[in-house]
Amino acid sequence: MNRNRIGQAISYHIEENRSIYLFTIVLFLVGIVFGAIIVNSLSLTQKNDLYMYLNQFFGQVEEGQIAQASTMFSHTFSHYAKYFGLMWILGLSIIGLPVILILLFLKGVVVGFTVGFLVNQMGMSGFLLAFVSVMPQNFILVPAFIIVSVASVSFCLKMIRNQFVKRSNMPIFPQFLRYSMLILCVGALLVVASAIEAYVSPVVMRVVISSFI
Repeated sequence: MNRNRIGQAISYHIEENRSIYLFTIVLFLVGIVFGAIIVNSLSLTQKNDLYMYLNQFFGQVEEGQIAQASTMFSHTFSHYAKYFGLMWILGLSIIGLPVILILLFLKGVVVGFTVGFLVNQMGMSGFLLAFVSVMPQNFILVPAFIIVSVASVSFCLKMIRNQFVKRSNMPIFPQFLRYSMLILCVGALLVVASAIEAYVSPVVMRVVISSFI
């Protein structure tokens, strides 16, 4: 019974916000493309400086000189939780709508730039490194960010409708509770993503760096 209700709620949420999902996914993909383009627009000096810092980081990873996994987990989880919290707050304000979309776009830019720079500088080795260091947690984070963005945009639009459309008498408090519960449920995925980034990615990166770089 509970599974059926959860399934129905998920189906209703997707159906109700289908156009917003499509828009946010396209926006995120545009951000990835834009991030990759930025890599090609960097000067040779900028690329060399970034690559030098990258090599220093690789050396620290290979020698195990990075922060302890527990410390990295707490910092990573705190960072993502603050990001989600900010988007939740922005969803409660009418003027937060464009900022939510900008944050999602910037997330795409960061992913595109990181992967693009590694591939641009290191070829297939860079792609392999990006695949084991950037992609695993982002397989969870990216859908989570998109869901939170859609929920925030959707609630923001409902508030705008209630504020400016006189015929709209939809009670906002039940909508607020559903919105907040969705953010909390999706936020639980941050534990898994942070654990992968803190405990799994450094180990796999060390293996890849030692074997291929």
